[in-house]
Amino acid sequence: MVLKFIFLYILVSILLGLYFSKRTKTADDFIRAGRNLPFFIIFAMVFATWFGAETVLGISATFLEEGLIGLASDPFGAAACLIIFGLFFAKKLYSMNLLTLGDFFRKKYNRHIELIISVLIIISYLGWISAQITALGLVFSVLSNDGISNNNGILLSATIVLGYTVVGGMWSIAVTTFLQMVVIVIGLTFALAETTSLAGGIASVISRANIDGKLLFLPAIDSFEFLFWIAAFLTMALGSIPQQDVFQRANAAQSAGIASIATTFGGLFYLIFASVPLVLAYTAFIIDPTETSKLMEIDSQLVLPNLILNHTSIWLQIIFFGSLISVILSTASGTLLAPSVLFTQNVIQYFGKKLEKNQLVLATRLTLFVFITIVCLYSISSNDTIHTMVENAYRVTLAGAFVPLVAGLFWKRANSSGAMLAILLGITSWLALEILELDLPIEPQIIGLLFSIIGMVLGSLSIPKLGLKR
Repeated sequence: MVLKFIFLYILVSILLGLYFSKRTKTADDFIRAGRNLPFFIIFAMVFATWFGAETVLGISATFLEEGLIGLASDPFGAAACLIIFGLFFAKKLYSMNLLTLGDFFRKKYNRHIELIISVLIIISYLGWISAQITALGLVFSVLSNDGISNNNGILLSATIVLGYTVVGGMWSIAVTTFLQMVVIVIGLTFALAETTSLAGGIASVISRANIDGKLLFLPAIDSFEFLFWIAAFLTMALGSIPQQDVFQRANAAQSAGIASIATTFGGLFYLIFASVPLVLAYTAFIIDPTETSKLMEIDSQLVLPNLILNHTSIWLQIIFFGSLISVILSTASGTLLAPSVLFTQNVIQYFGKKLEKNQLVLATRLTLFVFITIVCLYSISSNDTIHTMVENAYRVTLAGAFVPLVAGLFWKRANSSGAMLAILLGITSWLALEILELDLPIEPQIIGLLFSIIGMVLGSLSIPKLGLKR
């Protein structure tokens, strides 16, 4: 019964997206909704896109195993990214009237830098989108009592996400995401109220989590664990700033002010509301400790869905899983469009194929099919958890894209020589350390970031005349 209502909800979301796809007349409409979106839509898009599968299933599972210490990257790093982007990056990038983030690197440096960084950003999306598709497959498997296998669930999920993304672009995403944000907030709030009442109240759940040591925020400052915590935080907080989906949402706003404020408040609301799945998951330990322990041994990501299925009313199950579907669809659709746009705008056109406006939309839609196919193959073959998929997604952009973006916006002497050297030193040092698997107290992507900074400074100051032609 729950599964039937979920499919009905998905159908309504698709039909809504199809209806508003009528507003998509040009490539500008498809990619950034003609820059016509008001504050509340941008706010909803930022929150709902970031509030993905890893927030409900991924970080709640990590919290059960490691406590708050294990959540440095998400929600703390993720929220910090949105707040930093809103305060310091949104207005500057908005004022440049760019179609994609890749366009910035072409205008500031040259087309070679544009190509390299666009490819790096596209690669980083593989883990992020795979996490959403994997989670949706998991939901279908749980609700069907394994009638739909995980792999078949992944394929079904990919088809659904592709369906309303490929038709309406940003207009469809914007409207459906606003609806999904409302469903997310209402659904998880109701779920929190009912489950915590079964566990003695929310204060009791929080007190129990504190007694069990789950609310310890930071490891000891003089320990290696603290360095790893900082690395995880910075990877998400900084590595996800040079991303097309974050930029795309701010860039669709009606003004630079709205882009900045809506993104910042979206980040703050995300940080606050991300605590709800954590409390929800921990009630399982109080309500049914034996079953929860068994699930933890199998897959901790199953704890929260099984809590709802086994200990709540049918109507709450429908609301909760409807919320979960909303979470995944809003994130997956937006993040699927982002790399596809980068590929058509900044990779294809680099090789001399100038696309007209109508050709750009068609090429982007075709790219969506190709990219979702790659995502499915990765999701089916990977054994990583949802949280790990998301954490790994931003290592490449932290090491190779963050410094060229920051220097290009805030340092007048930054040039193409510095950007190229920053990319080369950052990516090669990071990759080398990942391959060698050395037991170092500092994570490879942080070393890559440090080398990237060195490369930018040395290249820009020492060889300014050797910059590649635009």
